[in-house]
Amino acid sequence: MPKLAANLSLMFNEAGFLDRFGLARANGFDAVEFLFPYAFEAGQIAQQLARHKLQLVLHNLPCGDWAAGERGLACDPRRVGQFQDSVELALDYAGELGVRQLHCMAGIVAPDVTRESAHQTYVANLRFAAARLREREMSLLIEPINTYDIPGYFLCGSRQAADIIAECGADNLFLQFDIYHMQRMEGEPASAIRRYLPLIRHMQLADTPGRHEPGTGEIDYRQLFVLIDELGYDGWIGCEYLPRAGTVPGLAWRKQLLQAI
Repeated sequence: MPKLAANLSLMFNEAGFLDRFGLARANGFDAVEFLFPYAFEAGQIAQQLARHKLQLVLHNLPCGDWAAGERGLACDPRRVGQFQDSVELALDYAGELGVRQLHCMAGIVAPDVTRESAHQTYVANLRFAAARLREREMSLLIEPINTYDIPGYFLCGSRQAADIIAECGADNLFLQFDIYHMQRMEGEPASAIRRYLPLIRHMQLADTPGRHEPGTGEIDYRQLFVLIDELGYDGWIGCEYLPRAGTVPGLAWRKQLLQAI
């Protein structure tokens, strides 16, 4: 049976962030993930995790100014120092929150930066971050994201991510496979999951079009869940979707799609 984690950045938005932990537990989740913890003190979040007996399975490194459209620092050669500082901040939070893996957003390639320069910077930054996380026995994840939702995003394909992981040569650098993003970019997510399973340490889901709950769009999630179980994937799957008509009513998909597995 797939292990599902509620993404508290997108789900339970009917409540304030710190109140979403209790809602996740009340609706049957044992684990959570979210984009960023940095607007809150780590202790505030740790208290909610402990109170509701929840495991935090993932959060992101700082990505720059999200409100201004920034989506990561790692491929910008002008911001290497800021990226390195962001790794240290993320590790400070991770230590208090008990999370064992962090996602590094690649970022959007700036108009005056070449793809080659962005690639070289990204690889160097990943090697730095992976080395720092290895000291804590943690894993670093990279996630291809579709360029329809984020035009210009540097990392946008499964093969590209696999090649970069190989180039970096870090034994704690892995793939975060988002079914929604890769359906939009590549199609045939089942084939990609089969091919890249040895690199995958975390998955995320949403349906397309619309990025809503599984069962609202074109992806055959019932068969994907069967496949994921058959392949022996034992990591978490983050529910990183936009509830179409309220979080709790939308959770009916879990019974509908998982009951026969």
